[in-house]
Amino acid sequence: MAKFGRADIRKIIGEACTDEMENQLIALHLGVVDPLKDELNNIKADAAKIEKLQKEVEKLNAEKKDGEDWKAKFEKEHADFGEYKTQVEKDKAADTIKGLYRSLLKESKVDDKRIDSILKVTDFSAMKVDKDGKLEGADKLSESIKNDWKDFIVQTQKQGADVETPPENHGGKMTREEIMKIKDTTKRQEAIANNLELFGG
Repeated sequence: MAKFGRADIRKIIGEACTDEMENQLIALHLGVVDPLKDELNNIKADAAKIEKLQKEVEKLNAEKKDGEDWKAKFEKEHADFGEYKTQVEKDKAADTIKGLYRSLLKESKVDDKRIDSILKVTDFSAMKVDKDGKLEGADKLSESIKNDWKDFIVQTQKQGADVETPPENHGGKMTREEIMKIKDTTKRQEAIANNLELFGG
């Protein structure tokens, strides 16, 4: 902005300019310029305040974002831990059910060598443990085992001893039944040859 002073006034007005006129014009000039200067200074001050506030807002936004990130991270970790805990409990429950079912298989006289194979193909999803720590419907499961895995159940009934060789009869004749029980083919044929009369010979 160009400076406006008394010399400028005298140049404009010329010789007719008096001190009083100068003073009036200067006063008028200052009355216009000074408020403008004050307003400009206020604007600069406000601009500085706005800039400062803007930085504070940016800082708060950054802190807020960091806070939100930490909150999201905490919530995710909390949820992951909850899922892990639930999975551990499910695995523990599944192991308990599997152990109880293994016991049922043993009680049902299933061959020990077949139990692990049976466990691998068994669906445990519908099985539950009752308040007494036993499988719900254990009796029905036992019946199911006897029907579904009957080929793997060990027979414990007593059977007569196989006759590998003819029993000593101290000179007595063998019966046809005793001869037919001989497993060894050669010995059985020899016994038949020695007792042809029993076979229509």
